[in-house]
Amino acid sequence: MVNYQNIDEERERLLKAGQMNLVHWLIVILSIVITLTAWYYSKSQLNQKLEAKFERNAEQVVSLVKERMKLYENALSSGVAYIDSVETEITQPRWALYANSLKIDLTYPGINGIGIIYNIKPDQLNSYLDEQRQYRPNYKIHPNHTESEYWPITYIEPVAPNKMAVGLDMAFETNRYSSVKKARDTGEAQLTGPITLVQDAKKTPGFLFYTPFYKNGSKPKSIDERRDLIEGVVYAPFIMKNLMQGTLAEKNRQVSIKITDSGDILYDDQDNKSLTDFDNTPLFTKQIDIKLNGRVWSFSIQSNLSFRNESTANQSSYILIGGLFIDSMLLGLFLFLSRANRLALDYADRINSSLETKTKHLEKSNKDLEQFSYVASHDLKSPLNAIKQLVGWVREDCIDIIPEESKNHLDLLTQRSDRMMKLLNDLLDYSRINRTEFKSISINLKEMTKDLDKLLDIPSGFNIIAPDINITIPEVPFEIVLRNLLSNSIKHHDKENGTIIISYEQGNDFHIITVEDDGPGIPEEFHEKAMEMFQTLKPRDKVEGSGMGLSMIKKIVTHYQGSVMIHSDGKRGTRILIFWKKN
Repeated sequence: MVNYQNIDEERERLLKAGQMNLVHWLIVILSIVITLTAWYYSKSQLNQKLEAKFERNAEQVVSLVKERMKLYENALSSGVAYIDSVETEITQPRWALYANSLKIDLTYPGINGIGIIYNIKPDQLNSYLDEQRQYRPNYKIHPNHTESEYWPITYIEPVAPNKMAVGLDMAFETNRYSSVKKARDTGEAQLTGPITLVQDAKKTPGFLFYTPFYKNGSKPKSIDERRDLIEGVVYAPFIMKNLMQGTLAEKNRQVSIKITDSGDILYDDQDNKSLTDFDNTPLFTKQIDIKLNGRVWSFSIQSNLSFRNESTANQSSYILIGGLFIDSMLLGLFLFLSRANRLALDYADRINSSLETKTKHLEKSNKDLEQFSYVASHDLKSPLNAIKQLVGWVREDCIDIIPEESKNHLDLLTQRSDRMMKLLNDLLDYSRINRTEFKSISINLKEMTKDLDKLLDIPSGFNIIAPDINITIPEVPFEIVLRNLLSNSIKHHDKENGTIIISYEQGNDFHIITVEDDGPGIPEEFHEKAMEMFQTLKPRDKVEGSGMGLSMIKKIVTHYQGSVMIHSDGKRGTRILIFWKKN
C-alpha cells in the first residue's frame, strides 16, 4: 500500500530543495567574489605589464635620440678628420665633393646639412672675403653685430635648402655664439640652445651642433691654447621636427614626447598637426633628463592612443563583464530551476491526485480479480472432481461393453479433466502470490534441489547439478520458482535423459540464479511470449501443464523487485536467469 505520509514528506523536502535557499545565495555571492578577485588580480597584473611596457617604450625613445645624436657627432668628427687630413686649403667645391660622399640624406636622416664655420679675426676679414668671393662673388657675412670676431658659415651642403644660412655669422645671436665659443674652449662637440634656423620658413625650433678643429690638426690641452689655435668648427643645423621624424617615426612608437631645453620647447608631439595619436588623458607619463653635448634635454613622455587601444584589447574589464554575466546567468538559472521545480510539483500534484484515484480503482479491481480468481478456481474444483469421479464410474461400469473408440473418448476426457485440475491449482497458486510476504532465511541451494528432485519424482535419466552454497532469500516463493523451472526443463525436454545445471552468482544488489538445460531451445521471437499466462510452445495434447509456469515465475520475481531473462538460440539449450533483489 502506498505510504501517503512519506510522499507528503518527500514533496515538502523537494519543495524546500527547489527554493532559493542559503546555499544558492552563497554560491552566487562566492561566484561574484571570485569574479571581482579575478578582475582585480588581472587588472593589477595588466597594469604592471602596461607600466613595464611603457617604461621600455620611454627608454627606447631616449636611447634612440641619444644614439642618433651620437651618430651626428661622429659625422661632424669625420668632417674634422677630413679637414685635418688634407694638406691644401678647403674650398667650396672640395667640401661639396666630401659632403656628397657622405650621402647625408640616407646615412643621417633628420640632418639639414653639414658645413664649416671659420673663426675670423678682424684683421683677417678682408683676406677671408677675397678668398671666398673667388668662387662666390656675392658671398658676404651677415648680419652686423658688435662682437670683436666673426664666426661665419663658410660652406654648407646641400646648398639649395640652406642658401639663406651661407655667410650667417654665429656671433650675432647669444645661443649660437655662446655654444660655438664653448666648443672652442672645451675642444668637444657642443649643442646650441633652441634657435630658429634662418633657412626654416616655418620658423620651428631647431639647434646647431658644433665640433671644433684647430690649426694644423693640433689637439691643444688648455683653454688659452685652444683659443689661440682655433680655426673653426664643423657644424650641422637641425630643424627639431625633421630630426624627430627621422629618428622616431610615429608609426614606430606608442608614446608621445615633448622635449625642452631650459624650459624652451624643442619639440612637442601635440603641436604636430598631422599627429592623430595624441592622448589628452594618458595612462602613463614619465620625465627623463639627459645630458647631450653641453645641454640638458628634458623628455616629457606619455602614452598615446595606440598604446591605450592595444592595452585595452585584453582589458581586465572584459573579465569583470564576463564574470558578472556568468554570475547573473547562474542566478537566473537558480531562479528558473526554482520556478520550474514549483511548476513541476504543481503538475505532479495534479497528476498524483489523478493517479491516486486511478490507483484506488486499480487496487480494488486487482483485489476483486484476485478474489474472483481464487473463488472461481476453488469453486470449479468441486464440479471438476465430480466429473472425474463420474468418468471413473462410467469406465468401471461400461469398460467391457463400450467400443474401443468410446474408451479413447473416456481416456481423453480423463486427460482433459486432469489438465483442467492442474490449471485450476496453478491459478490458485498464482492468485495467492501477493497475499503473503515471506521473510528471507538462509537456505542451501543443493539441499533444496534434492528435496525438489524427490517432490517432482524426476526421471532417473536426468541429472541435476546445484552448488553447495547458502543464500538468504524468501524460502517458499523461491522454492516455487525453482520447482517450476526444473519442471519446465523436464516437461519440455525432447529426450529421456538430460542435464540441468543450477548456478549462483552474487551481485551487488541481486542474487543471480541461473537454470540451464540441454533440451530444445526457445526461439528468440518467443522469449517474451513464453512468460505470458497460458502459453505453451507445443500443442497442449503433446505436453502436460497449464502454460503458467514462467508467468508465475515472472510474477513472483517481479513482486520481489527482480527480473527474469531467457537466453536461448532456439536450437539447443535454454538458460533462465533470475535476478532476485537482496533485502
